[in-house]
Amino acid sequence: MKSKVARKAARKQISEKVIRNKRARFDYELGDSFVVGIALNGRETKSLRLGHGQLLGSYVTVKDNELWLLNATIHGTNGIPIDETEQTRTRKLLAKRREIDLIISAKNQGLTIVPTEILTKGRFIKLRIALGKGRRQYDKRQVLKKRTAQTEAKREIKHSTDSYLRR
Repeated sequence: MKSKVARKAARKQISEKVIRNKRARFDYELGDSFVVGIALNGRETKSLRLGHGQLLGSYVTVKDNELWLLNATIHGTNGIPIDETEQTRTRKLLAKRREIDLIISAKNQGLTIVPTEILTKGRFIKLRIALGKGRRQYDKRQVLKKRTAQTEAKREIKHSTDSYLRR
């Protein structure tokens, strides 16, 4: 039998998983972001709290003035079976009407709605979506060049301060 403090600590460890879409930052220039809720069932909620979800290749679309998350995968575990058809089902996103209107107007201007991360910290599971503009191939190459130049500069600064301190 676990004590009350041990159970609370175990619950806290499970509930702080964040599922990120790392590819989104590379493929899009992200702008404003919104935190919206997701309509889930109990098995999906439990799986996400354990970190069994994936946003790679998922996207948000607007249908009948409502936001829908498509192609997001939620995997089950041994104790939590989720059918393959339900793993990538379309899920409704919950947001305030004013936020939905802002997102729809941005989409009409040519921006893309990109899901960036699933937040499972609090009582509810939330999805962070961002408005972004797709990058071209040469833009991606420039981002890679800039990133490698920054890491080399940091490495050079670190090595120069280390050699200075060794004297």
